[in-house]
Amino acid sequence: MLKSSLATGGDIASRRILRLALGTALSMGFSQMAAWPLSFLAPVVTLFLLATPLPAPTFKSSVKLVLALILPLILGALVLLPFLEHLRPVGVLLVALALFYCFYFVSSGGAAVLGTFMTMGLTLVVTVGSISIDMLFAVAQGLALGAIVGLTFVSIAHALLPEFSTGQAAPAKAPVAQKPELKEARRKAFRALLITFPMTFLFLLSSGSSSYVAVMIKVAAMGQQASVDDSREMGRSMLESTLWGGVGAVIAWQILSIWPALIMYLLLIGLAGLIFGARIFQGQGMHPKFSMWSYAYLTMIVVLAPALLDSQNGSAAGSAFYFRLLLFVVIAVYGSVAVAVFDAFWPASAREAVNPSRAEPEA
Repeated sequence: MLKSSLATGGDIASRRILRLALGTALSMGFSQMAAWPLSFLAPVVTLFLLATPLPAPTFKSSVKLVLALILPLILGALVLLPFLEHLRPVGVLLVALALFYCFYFVSSGGAAVLGTFMTMGLTLVVTVGSISIDMLFAVAQGLALGAIVGLTFVSIAHALLPEFSTGQAAPAKAPVAQKPELKEARRKAFRALLITFPMTFLFLLSSGSSSYVAVMIKVAAMGQQASVDDSREMGRSMLESTLWGGVGAVIAWQILSIWPALIMYLLLIGLAGLIFGARIFQGQGMHPKFSMWSYAYLTMIVVLAPALLDSQNGSAAGSAFYFRLLLFVVIAVYGSVAVAVFDAFWPASAREAVNPSRAEPEA
C-alpha cells in the first residue's frame, strides 16, 4: 500500500511537470508566431496557472482572471491618472493605497493568482498610462489578448494531460493554510508594499517607463511573493529565483544565437519547464521551495521572450537582453535588502516565524 501510494504521488507530480512544460512551450510558440504587442504575456499567464495544482479553468474562473488583469487598468485610467496628472501627491498616495489593498487581499487569504494579476494591471496603468493614454489602451489590449490566449493553452494542457481522477490520487483540493491574523496580514502587505512601491514610483518618474513592461511584471511578482512567503529566507529566495532564472535565460540566449530557430526556442522553454517543474511539484503536493522555482521560471521567460521579439523587429536585442537582466538583478537585490531591513524593524510574530505560510496557491 505504501509503495502504491508513493508511485501515485510520483505519477501526479510527473504529470503536472509535463503539463507545465508542454503548456508553457505551446503558449510561447503561438505568441511568437502571432507576435502581437506584449504577446510574451500569454506564456506568463499559462505559467502562472500551470505552476499551481489548480484544476482546469472554467469559463467563470477564466472571466474572473481576465477581469482581475483588465479592471485595474480601466479603474486606474479613470481614477488614478487624473490625479497623477493634476494632483500628483494625491495620485501617488492613491497608488500606494491600491497596491496595499492588492497585497492585503492575498496576505489575508485571497487567491494569489488574482492578487498577482491585479498588482500587474495596477503597476502597468501607473507607469504606462502616465506617459500616454493611447499607449495604455494598446497595453490593455495586449494584456487582454495575452490573458485569453494564456488561459486557452492552460485548458489545452489540461485536456492533453488531465489530472488523475482515481480516489487517493485526485488532487481535488490542496490543503490551505489557516488564514493569518489581521495584524500579520497587514504586516505582510506593508512588507510587499515596501518592495513594490519605490520601484513603481521610480518608473513613474521615468519618461521611458513604457519600455519597462517586462520589468514591472517582475516587480509585481516580487511583491506578491513577499505577501505570501513570510519566512526569514524569503529575501534570499527572491534573489536566488532571479539568479537561477537569469542563468537559464543566458544559456537559452546563447544557444539561440547559435541556432536561431523557433523549434529550438520551444524545446528550450519545454526543457526549462521540466527542470524547474521538478522543483515546483513534489508528490501529491508542492515542493517546500515551489515559490522560488516558479518565480525563477517566470524570470527566465520575462527576460528572454521580449528580447526575441525585439530581434524580430530589428532592434538591438542583445544589449536590451542584458540590460533587462541587469535591471532584474538590481531589483532583486533591492528587494532582498528591503525585506531584511523590514524584518529587522518589524519581525514576524513567533507563530509565523516558526510556521511560515507554505500553503499551495488557490484559484
